[in-house]
Amino acid sequence: MSEQKTASIESSGTLTMSGPLVGATEKTTRRRRTEAMQLILRALCMATSVVSLSLMITAEQNNSVSIYGFRLPVHSKWSFSPSYEFVVGVSVAVTAHSLLQLLIGTSRFLRASSVIPSRNHAWVLFAGDQAFAYALMSAGSAASGVTNLNRTGIRHTPLPNFCKPLHKFCDHVAISIAFTFISCFLLATSAVHDVIWLTQH
Repeated sequence: MSEQKTASIESSGTLTMSGPLVGATEKTTRRRRTEAMQLILRALCMATSVVSLSLMITAEQNNSVSIYGFRLPVHSKWSFSPSYEFVVGVSVAVTAHSLLQLLIGTSRFLRASSVIPSRNHAWVLFAGDQAFAYALMSAGSAASGVTNLNRTGIRHTPLPNFCKPLHKFCDHVAISIAFTFISCFLLATSAVHDVIWLTQH
């Protein structure tokens, strides 16, 4: 009889312990998935910033354009426009920010530690992600205005559509700007993840 009671106690103890253990395991699994998603966002943001930077700094072309019947040589390069230089500068900063956070996060993730160790760290990440997202949006918008002017020319003046003779240059710039906005979206998504973490801790 005593053996049956002992077996019953051991069995009930195993059952009551299994609930918390399973719950903790599921919680850890969810946390690891969320952190893996955060690292993927960092990697994608760094990749898109590198693509944007690479396309912009290789945007250069020589050709000629006709004004009032005269053929004039034209040369265009990204460094001729402050707006394009702004895109390059912000892309470099975002690449460095994303790489640093990716290295720190990956190191902690591989050690099975929390990718975001504290609320202070989360606030720093949120502030950085938000600031860089706004900077990318500003740079992309400024560069879009210059590019649109290059494509349409200026009304009531002999200035033509420079993107016809300099189509390679304009294509490089346009794709670079597109990746700039993609990086902005990824950083904004990362900032949302930071907010979610802050609300749960």
